[in-house]
Amino acid sequence: MSDVATATAVETGHAHPSVNRPNLTSVGTIIWLSSELMFFAALFAMYFTLRSVMGTEYWKASAEALNFPFSLTNTIILVLSSLTCQLGVFAAERGDVKKLRMWFIITFIMGAIFIGGQVTEYVELVVHEGLSLSSGPYGSAFYMTTGFHGMHVTGGLIAFLLVLGRTYAAKRFTHQQATAAIVVSYYWHFVDVVWIGLFATIYMIK
Repeated sequence: MSDVATATAVETGHAHPSVNRPNLTSVGTIIWLSSELMFFAALFAMYFTLRSVMGTEYWKASAEALNFPFSLTNTIILVLSSLTCQLGVFAAERGDVKKLRMWFIITFIMGAIFIGGQVTEYVELVVHEGLSLSSGPYGSAFYMTTGFHGMHVTGGLIAFLLVLGRTYAAKRFTHQQATAAIVVSYYWHFVDVVWIGLFATIYMIK
């Protein structure tokens, strides 16, 4: 390999091994996400149980406080962030650290906007609609399901910062960094899919 080709490989990260083969980190992450899926399944079960006990009329009347257009916009932002995250993964698999940083930064910003929108919605509901965690069964179910999901999204944002920080701290892009980016994408796609289910359940099935 010529000196120019060698320098290019070091800059773009092509010197690291292929990240397409299965590895223990990825498998472990998938197993962990399976346990997280059971956690959210329990939250869904709690939501539908309370809805059944309290009755459709009470649930529908309580859900009228929700701002569907605002939440739909927030949801679209989060769903699109999965696309930008995956584009970052494709860049990581190519060893293109610059594109990885760009797409992950965009994904982080979109995720932060989603959290900001969720906080704004909470404030609006508490201040203007009187819907709080202690206002009744509907409030408890709403804030527990969306709140725990928001905590998971925040965890994903922290993970993006850690991956980005490693790419800036290291002298070259390595196989381990690429694997970390892929693992974070698994988690991000997971929280996005869970939110689609929550959004459909809470905002659409009244």
